[in-house]
Amino acid sequence: MLPRWNRAFMHLSKLSSFNSIELGKKFSLIHRQSYAAVAPASADSLHTSFATKSPVNLGKMFWSKPCSLALAPDSPLRVEDPKYEGIKRIILKMMLFYSKQSMSIRGANVIYLRVLSQVDKPAIYEVFNLEKTFKMTFSLLVLHMWLCLRRLKAEGKDGVELGQYLYEIYNHDVELRVSKAGVNLLLTKWMKELEKIFYGNIVAYDAALLPEATKEELTEVIWRNVFSDDGTSKPDAAALHTVQAMARYVRREVSCLSLTDKEAMFSGNFMFTSLKNSSPDSVRR
Repeated sequence: MLPRWNRAFMHLSKLSSFNSIELGKKFSLIHRQSYAAVAPASADSLHTSFATKSPVNLGKMFWSKPCSLALAPDSPLRVEDPKYEGIKRIILKMMLFYSKQSMSIRGANVIYLRVLSQVDKPAIYEVFNLEKTFKMTFSLLVLHMWLCLRRLKAEGKDGVELGQYLYEIYNHDVELRVSKAGVNLLLTKWMKELEKIFYGNIVAYDAALLPEATKEELTEVIWRNVFSDDGTSKPDAAALHTVQAMARYVRREVSCLSLTDKEAMFSGNFMFTSLKNSSPDSVRR
């Protein structure tokens, strides 16, 4: 019998693809759910289909030395708070625009936009030769959320709090996406199933990077969470090359994020490794 979250994916996949949802809405009233203390959950497979022949030479990708993902000070991709002076600043300050909570919410919004810029665009699907379905996009979304939450958590209490805002934004966006896909009845049920998948994946990814974990463990976790369509625990020979390449990509992003300074992370002024113009050394923005 398929796991219940696989049944959820199968149902949702029949309704619609996982399209982007316009952000910019207020998220301060979203129900809070903690990600800091996650109970162990199953990391069974997410059903998806993928091609076994990659259009790029994955064997030569993601081997380069990790580097910071922070955007340069003059990058047009940077997002900065408006620098008001005088009466405007006083009014905004009175309205708590510069409060820690407001700044955290704005930073979390930008971070989530960075996640979407990697997950919603065609490049990652083309590089790893993936089919853009609801389940595949959700799997990649969870993977990149984990990368961000893991890095933020390394900054202690402030990072955990920012990660909470980021999770709330993610959760609200997923709810909008599921609703847009056609699920209006039993929406709460489907969201609970997707939440269990999220936490299960997070636990599995964390475990795969523990010092005592084997090198193959991350590859196997990525196979189960992203690629597998039959519940198998290890990739088959045809898929191994692609799954190993994604594992290298993930390890490199983990290292790059660890080199990215706190200010860049908290403001969202960083970008995941660009995959748009794929080549063996196309690992910089």
